[in-house]
Amino acid sequence: MLNLVAASTFFVVIHLAVSGTRRRDALVARLGEGPYRGLFSLTSLVGLGWMIYAYRRAPEIPLWGPLPGLRPVAFIVMCAAFLLVVIGLATPSPTQVGAEAKLTQGIEIVRGIVRITRHPFLWGVALWGLVHVAANGDLASLILFGSLLLLAVGGTASIDAKRRRTLGAVWDAFAQKTSNVPFAAIVSGRNSMAAAMKEIGFVRPLVALIAYALVILFHGRLFGAPLV
Repeated sequence: MLNLVAASTFFVVIHLAVSGTRRRDALVARLGEGPYRGLFSLTSLVGLGWMIYAYRRAPEIPLWGPLPGLRPVAFIVMCAAFLLVVIGLATPSPTQVGAEAKLTQGIEIVRGIVRITRHPFLWGVALWGLVHVAANGDLASLILFGSLLLLAVGGTASIDAKRRRTLGAVWDAFAQKTSNVPFAAIVSGRNSMAAAMKEIGFVRPLVALIAYALVILFHGRLFGAPLV
């Protein structure tokens, strides 16, 4: 279990204590943007592989155990997670890695799911982590998926801080029309749900639902825990 704790701590720290901070700025100044991104991506892959390796070999220590009554809710929340992740990846946004230049489009970049949240991918990962923590109910899952949940939520704030620091007023104008927390900009009247749904269309949600169905179908083969 200590190996999993170490791996999870390493993965969270390199993202929240380096990426998006002034430490990143210093490393980029020293190494260059391209080499930094390459090194950081490699380090992240090593950290993620370490987490998975440690998780698979961690002892099973139940906390609250599986919650059968949670299963229907978990399927619904995971569906929302897939929609956020897939549609978010398929929608241009200045919060994506290396996409800061898209802010030159002004408020025209605020389209589709970006009207709902400027961090759809990370909020999808957060929901995924939350579901797996709650549904598995064991210590290893709490450490692994809880770390990814923490990283996803913390990552939204880290990215916002980095963009605000480097882009200033241009970022502020974008942030004013959007929200970190899903639906907050819409509820406050700063954006429109109708416009978001129209711009999202039906192809991207359909792809997300197909991907979700395939994961449900093959979850047992892929991860050793059948869902159907």
